[in-house]
Amino acid sequence: MKGYDLIIAGAGPAGLTAGVYAARAKLEVVLCEKMLPGGQAATTDLVENYPGFPKGISGSELMARMAEQAEKFGLNVESKSVENISRQGDLCLVKTEDGEEHPSKTVIVATGAEPKNLGVPGEAEFKGRGVSYCATCDGPLYQGKKVAVVGGGDSAVEEALFLTRFAEKVYLIHRRDKLRATQLLQNRTFENKKIEFVWGSVVTEIGGGKSLESVVTEDVKTEKISELGIDGLFVYIGTIPNSDLFEEDIKRDKRGFVITDQDMATSIEGVFAAGDVRSKLLYQIATAVGDGATAAFAAEKFIEQG
Repeated sequence: MKGYDLIIAGAGPAGLTAGVYAARAKLEVVLCEKMLPGGQAATTDLVENYPGFPKGISGSELMARMAEQAEKFGLNVESKSVENISRQGDLCLVKTEDGEEHPSKTVIVATGAEPKNLGVPGEAEFKGRGVSYCATCDGPLYQGKKVAVVGGGDSAVEEALFLTRFAEKVYLIHRRDKLRATQLLQNRTFENKKIEFVWGSVVTEIGGGKSLESVVTEDVKTEKISELGIDGLFVYIGTIPNSDLFEEDIKRDKRGFVITDQDMATSIEGVFAAGDVRSKLLYQIATAVGDGATAAFAAEKFIEQG
């Protein structure tokens, strides 16, 4: 049973940044990630607000560069997920999906968050057959077709704009009468003739045959029911944190995101959280990177003081 100074769970921007800092500090560290490095950030078509890239950069390329940099400094990345974290005495005990348990002086949880489901009839049935949560992944499948995006924040608007590269029509369905996205994105959306807004409405049902053919919407004020014929539906209504890794209670906010102090320390001694799994104001690649750097530095200081 190999022991470590630090185990990092998750290889998104927060986890990879933590890995860079920890490896450079010569800690005995391993990063566990079942999927390819990059997390949700790797599925973003164009990142325009990450410093140092005035022309923007694709999420996949940015994450690939982060992974390359981490490995350059000797970060050990193992292709497996962390299943459970517990505190036993002076150490954390980390159980991975292969059943192995590893003691570690510290742990950084950077497991991110998953897209929230609509929870309506037909969603599960047509998932992968018209219902998607990643326009970058599935957008090219809808060349010349009609699609709809559900949501009104930055992610929904960014993906609606991306989908106009392929689809002939993009409906943007939002339960409010105005968007929550930043003004720059809103302006681009309003100027795009391929985008049509379905204001003050929610999706109540998804239907079709072998693949998705339509969605039923309801006006939140008048309760009027309408049917919209589309070929694909992309859902961006928020995220759910991947924070169910602990045997003991860890402090979370009402949405389930892990609460930390300014040093990324959680309520469990020796356990830090960084990135989208953490309760905070802004969920962006830039803030995830800052979280990861802080968490790794704090973990190093925790080890030194121990």
